[in-house]
Amino acid sequence: MTQSVGSPGGLDLNLLVALDVLLEEESVQRAARRLHLSEPAMSRTLGRIRRALGDPVLVRAGRRMVPTPHALAVRAEVSAVVERAQALFAPGRDTDLRTVSRTFTIIGPDAIAGTHAAVLFARAAAEAPGIRIRFLAEAHVDLPYLRQGMADLEVGAIDTTAPEVRVEHLQEDRMVGVVRSGHPLLTGEVTPERFATAAGHLNVSRRGKLHGPVDAALAELGLERHVVGTVGTFPASLFVLRDSDLVGLISTWGVPLATTLGLATFEVPLPLPPIPLGLAWHPRHDADPAHAWLRGCVRELVAARSAVTSPFI
Repeated sequence: MTQSVGSPGGLDLNLLVALDVLLEEESVQRAARRLHLSEPAMSRTLGRIRRALGDPVLVRAGRRMVPTPHALAVRAEVSAVVERAQALFAPGRDTDLRTVSRTFTIIGPDAIAGTHAAVLFARAAAEAPGIRIRFLAEAHVDLPYLRQGMADLEVGAIDTTAPEVRVEHLQEDRMVGVVRSGHPLLTGEVTPERFATAAGHLNVSRRGKLHGPVDAALAELGLERHVVGTVGTFPASLFVLRDSDLVGLISTWGVPLATTLGLATFEVPLPLPPIPLGLAWHPRHDADPAHAWLRGCVRELVAARSAVTSPFI
């Protein structure tokens, strides 16, 4: 917003714009740069925000600043109010993506960022150069990322039960086996028995779980595998598998990463459940043209990926 708008209580509503940027950047210096202000001016604005809210908003933690609990609680609503106000006072502005200056945060498995972030960054540079995109890995505990504004879009296996979150199913993914090139398991048919007993297994779980659907499927056949341990992400598991005789799993999204590292993939000889792949976002972004552009980009990436035949088929 370009001009000061006051509330009945005398509060300058443009402080919301500054608060939104401060909470996004978590830095007075970067916020000043975004808003074309000097650092002293940005510091004075932060002081006004603190007095208005009766809260420090950002506090020093080592060399960086972090939001207070109250700031985290209001961050999503502040962002939503600013978006609505900009749309109201500058109708049609956000329809020209080249004029949009935003940072979007996508949360999801590392394999998705590893295989498709480059394409998305290139598309943003060409179509919306003022948009920056942050990929965050999933945490080991479930958090209300979308509701609290910590993320703008979730991609992957969406398991949220929050009623206010929009969920769009895109397709179903599946798990495949992955081992180092030349692994003994690749010699001959990969049967359930050989799969279970050929070598130790490496599990991937952000919560550190040692068992999963594979173990349930093996148990149905009276078989059991030996899981030697877990790592938190699929890309991390690939480096372990590359340098060992362990057997791992990866979704088809991660097959290009495995191929790049010289690993071999194979069909798992078990009836594993499909993995639903989708998008999730908070409804406050429904009518936001920039967010709609982001959702459309991810949809197209998923569709393009599904059209590619996996290299082991």
